[in-house]
Amino acid sequence: MSRNLIILTFTAIVLMLFQVLILKYFVLFGVGFCFLYLMFLLFLPLEIGFASAMVIGLIAGLIVDLFYNTLGIHAFACVLIMFFRPYWMKWSKPRSGYEINDLPMITNYGLSWFVIYALPLIFIHTLTVFLIESGGNQLMGLSILKSVVTTLISLVFMIAIQYLFYSKAKR
Repeated sequence: MSRNLIILTFTAIVLMLFQVLILKYFVLFGVGFCFLYLMFLLFLPLEIGFASAMVIGLIAGLIVDLFYNTLGIHAFACVLIMFFRPYWMKWSKPRSGYEINDLPMITNYGLSWFVIYALPLIFIHTLTVFLIESGGNQLMGLSILKSVVTTLISLVFMIAIQYLFYSKAKR
């Protein structure tokens, strides 16, 4: 667990800094953003407690809100996906099951599992952010478009980073 904790802490620091200093300004045609900091939340250990995950989500969201001037929108969305995460992980469990000390990453469970695991959680986060940001359902179509594009961009970047920086594990 200590190795995973070191990896996770380093990943969290790098991703949060990268998000608030660089990716904040990355916008594709006014509809596509990259919320790469979610990768840290998705990588939380399988055995982390429910309350601990929600507190970590709250802190990560508040840090992003501080730099994005979004008054708790990211914090709410992060807590929301941390709420859904354990239920979704039970539903999307691989055939061989989860191993206690593994992080939920491509190197441990494969690309198809990671996409099934991450895609809905990223979409819930982005849809929540853009719906609250738009002030309700006045701009529902634009919010959904932004959510879909942002989800795909974020997922592609998460997959690319895992292939570039995380070595092949036992699977």
